[in-house]
Amino acid sequence: MPEIQMPKLSDTMTEGTLVAWKKKKGDKVSAGDVIAEIETDKATMEWESPEDGTLTEIYVQEGGKVEVGEKIAFIGAEGETAEEQKKEPQSKEKEEKAPAKKKEQAETEKPAPAEKKEPETAPPQEDKKPAEKKPAAPPKSSPEPKSEGAGEARVKASPIARRLAAEQGLDLSTIKGTGPDGRVTESDVRAAKSKGGVSPSKPAAAQHIPAGEGSRISLSGMRKLIAERLVASKGPVPHFYLNIEVDAGPLMSARAELKSAGEKSDSSKITVNDFVLKAAIEAAVKVPKANASFDGDAIVQYNDVNLGIAVALEEGLVTPVIRAAQGKSLREISEAVKDLAHRARNKRMKPEEFQGGTFTVSNLGSYGIDNFSAIINPPQGFILSIGAIVKKAVIDDCDQIVPGQRMSIGMSCDHRVIDGALGAEYLKELRHLLENPTLLLI
Repeated sequence: MPEIQMPKLSDTMTEGTLVAWKKKKGDKVSAGDVIAEIETDKATMEWESPEDGTLTEIYVQEGGKVEVGEKIAFIGAEGETAEEQKKEPQSKEKEEKAPAKKKEQAETEKPAPAEKKEPETAPPQEDKKPAEKKPAAPPKSSPEPKSEGAGEARVKASPIARRLAAEQGLDLSTIKGTGPDGRVTESDVRAAKSKGGVSPSKPAAAQHIPAGEGSRISLSGMRKLIAERLVASKGPVPHFYLNIEVDAGPLMSARAELKSAGEKSDSSKITVNDFVLKAAIEAAVKVPKANASFDGDAIVQYNDVNLGIAVALEEGLVTPVIRAAQGKSLREISEAVKDLAHRARNKRMKPEEFQGGTFTVSNLGSYGIDNFSAIINPPQGFILSIGAIVKKAVIDDCDQIVPGQRMSIGMSCDHRVIDGALGAEYLKELRHLLENPTLLLI
């Protein structure tokens, strides 16, 4: 029977939080039973048992953070125990630290004999206090040089975090860990590197928080990823913005006709947002150069339109993807959107359903926002920002001021992929489709 390990539920996930156990120790489980809820860097998902058996051991309590690959539980067969596995989380770490330690010895060119004994007799490196001064120590008058070895030994950190910090030239003692008991994780090191070597949990501004602070809310895994990806997008990606205003009158008329066709029919469930998504997809088919992303020394142009849809959750924002959307009808798009949004809000998404989008649509019109500029979701080439449909005075073809309905649409572009003319061509096609919505019903 298997040890249950923290699964890698997204392409960027390095650790997860055990939100809740759905089964108790000693409960019998069947393959497919939901045994836990795990918060990843993108969403909170239900985790199913891979085997039939009994939940014999639970290694991680609710609220605990665990790196991908570390053990969280043991499912045993009838009468099977997991006595050896009880010590596994610590012993595994010890085994991983041993080769990491040897690698550090080779890099510092100080393979002192006394150093080799450490993995056999000492507890895990992060629990070891300054007692590691055995190897040919420098004179006591200069304790500072040992900060790379003994100093880091006093810092609780995962083996991956130690290796990454060494490669990046970062001092682990300056990085505040977000793992269990303040343990420094790989994501902490990466975040510190992106901040120029300073831990994001120790910003200078934190020193000047007003005395009247009400509460301090720790970042969830999803909110951490949102913060990291926004910084990774807004900084390196050269954004530029295009904006248009669409005559939404024909769109509202088409929506009203579909609704009046039958309140109980499927057609009555099609929303304005469904029309917008279908138009965005068709525009990408007609202007395929926009359906692309930047990849170092090349621009990747995609054959399929994999549409990302921004869905707001209480914990943050997720972007489930409709794959090969160019082959779906307006009704199929409508059904897919409702299904993805419902499952995202009820934590029933599969990891792969968040991955592989070629561009994203974010609609804040239902929240009363007239217009806005969204931030690109890397490595995608652009994102559309859909505002509310508002009534306003407009000038018609006869130069008369008449009431009209208008919708603002913004396009945030990666200038490495999309130039102004290409973006304008895409928006021109998008406007044409939205102002002639019957084309979307074909």
